[in-house]
Amino acid sequence: MTVSRNGLFENGDCVSPEQIQCQLALAPLHPHKPPSFRKGICLAGRIMMRSSESQDGHPIVRRFKVHVGHCTGCQRRVQGRHPLQTSDALGAAACGGLPDWPAGGGARRSAQQAVRAVVREGRGAVPGALLPARHARRPGARPAPGGPTGQPSYEALCAAIRGSPRVSPDETGWRVAALLAWLWVFVTEDTTVYARFPGRGFAEAASILGKEYAGGLSRDGWVVYRQFVQAVHQTCLAHLLRRCRELKHDHPHAALPIQVEALLKRGLAVRDRRDAGEISARGAKIAGGRLSKELLLILERPSTVPAIERFAKHLANEFVAVFNFLFHQALEATNGRAEQAVRPAVVTRKMCGGSNRTWQGAETQQILASILRSGPQRGLDPTDLLVQMLRSPVPIVPAGLQPPPQ
Repeated sequence: MTVSRNGLFENGDCVSPEQIQCQLALAPLHPHKPPSFRKGICLAGRIMMRSSESQDGHPIVRRFKVHVGHCTGCQRRVQGRHPLQTSDALGAAACGGLPDWPAGGGARRSAQQAVRAVVREGRGAVPGALLPARHARRPGARPAPGGPTGQPSYEALCAAIRGSPRVSPDETGWRVAALLAWLWVFVTEDTTVYARFPGRGFAEAASILGKEYAGGLSRDGWVVYRQFVQAVHQTCLAHLLRRCRELKHDHPHAALPIQVEALLKRGLAVRDRRDAGEISARGAKIAGGRLSKELLLILERPSTVPAIERFAKHLANEFVAVFNFLFHQALEATNGRAEQAVRPAVVTRKMCGGSNRTWQGAETQQILASILRSGPQRGLDPTDLLVQMLRSPVPIVPAGLQPPPQ
């Protein structure tokens, strides 16, 4: 059999026919009885569909003989479904593949496998390049009725965020339908949730966290986060140190950025000593109180430089959240988790303009990105999670993504 220029054989496969293991499966209208004996259902015919996947590195092509019929009462069309089917599409669309064996030429397949390996290792969340469009669309698409296939899993991840004792949120600019929007990310030790909203206010953050969230928030200095009055706040010291360096560069004779930078570094050193067991938690709290007092004295000194004054005002607003990580050992001093989760999205934004053409596409992407990022955090293969959802005839939540017990 000859091979075409795009690496495909005459039968359209990207591997030799001798390497393919073919299987034939029956998808009847009723799993226990022949459809002709089921009361009220009339068998109209059988339609063949094709699905391909990989098992232990060897390609498998399954051909499903799908029974199609109609109700003798209402004349509604019905069709069977095999447990291994990933789609109900028939006719010209009756060809599918699982996420671990995409259709296409050898070069494209190798590229997708490389991207998939990166995601399995938890180093990225680039859902658009992971799956062919027919697979990426279904876990987040809107079939009628029932809602998105991946929506229950996404809601389970949101519930895990709301129930977590510590969360690192962040947000960055995005575009949907060429209009300004915002990509939000909420990260814990084992869960990541992406969400796209038209705004950047408290209502958007509260839709994921809940208005009454009372856990720890390691976040940047965006004023919206302060409205979570029941939460324990920790402002990101990495952002403050960056501003200190910029102010030192722009105003080398100003004393405040130099003093604040030294103070923040001393706080981080106390944290490292506490975590290493050199000092007790009580000792760290005492040091945190002394550092807070020194910061208060620094902020009481006036400055005539507008940029320095703005920074001093920001520190005054964030005063109670600067050294909270010394009083609450579980709090992180930075929102590094959220920054790392945003990074793949920022790369995508630079490559494609940072936009979704429709809000439905934005919803699909946030569902897939959340599942693909949370899976490796929990020690799960995201491909296996997608296979479970694709093969289920109804929306399900895989066992590894189940919400925490109440």
